[in-house]
Amino acid sequence: MDQISAMQAFRRVVESGGFSAAAALTGQSHTVLSRQVKNLERHLGTQLLSRTTRRLHVTEAGALCYRHCVQVLEQLEAMSLEISEHQQQPTGTLRLSVATAFGELELGRWLPDFVERFDQLQVELICTDRFVDMLEEGVDVCLRVTTHLPDSNLVARQLAVSEVVLVAAPAYLQRWPAPIEPHTLGEHALLGYNRLAQPQRLSLQGPDGQRLDVAMPSRLSANSPMALRAAAIAGLGIASFDRFIVHDALLDGRLVQVLPEWQQPSRHVYAMFPQSRYLAPKVRALVEYARAYYTEPRWEIKM
Repeated sequence: MDQISAMQAFRRVVESGGFSAAAALTGQSHTVLSRQVKNLERHLGTQLLSRTTRRLHVTEAGALCYRHCVQVLEQLEAMSLEISEHQQQPTGTLRLSVATAFGELELGRWLPDFVERFDQLQVELICTDRFVDMLEEGVDVCLRVTTHLPDSNLVARQLAVSEVVLVAAPAYLQRWPAPIEPHTLGEHALLGYNRLAQPQRLSLQGPDGQRLDVAMPSRLSANSPMALRAAAIAGLGIASFDRFIVHDALLDGRLVQVLPEWQQPSRHVYAMFPQSRYLAPKVRALVEYARAYYTEPRWEIKM
């Protein structure tokens, strides 16, 4: 019996939830996978999987076997990767997932140089604002901009901090002769991002530490930060953005900051990847390159 192949088959069946799903994932037939698992059960002298007409259940012995299989297989993979790491550049396909705004506004600043530097690596870029299940979708690295990280088995490396700012176009502000105050925000045309958990509320902290929650009945809302950015530049109202989204428009005057003395909770840019005992060279290369790039603050307004 090829014990390693049997362990790999068993692990795939458990993680996929069944033989058919594992067969589709690995390209092996249902029959081959079933035979390998049965050989492993015969070798160990115990039943690992309980099969019914509808579901596949992992026995108590199967759960113990699965944990050891994962450990042994990861150690074998780590050995192979570690031996070859010093002999080759990162190769293969790197699947990189980013939010659409970050992909459109930030990656053009540093990804071309990364691709040129690691010319044996192919990058598959996935720009989406939906939640990405990295393990399910086979994503190697995900760059996320968030205020907090949910509990998960993913490793997170902080790359940068993005201040959150209120902005509006000069043309919009010229139509309001009175100074804008936090308590008058609700009287303005407000632009909202409707994919947030609470898209209609701002949490502000003043220069003296006072806190204020501001309801934001939106004149216009959208599920695209880039569409809201265009609306704000066109003078349709006041909006709240990560600074990296509006940094260039603040520099050239298309937008100006509103209530600059009032702060909102900052968000953080993370590089996230599945937890493993050994980091693949292609993942390590991307994470280290991005961390080095964002060591220098990128979105400060120099006075």
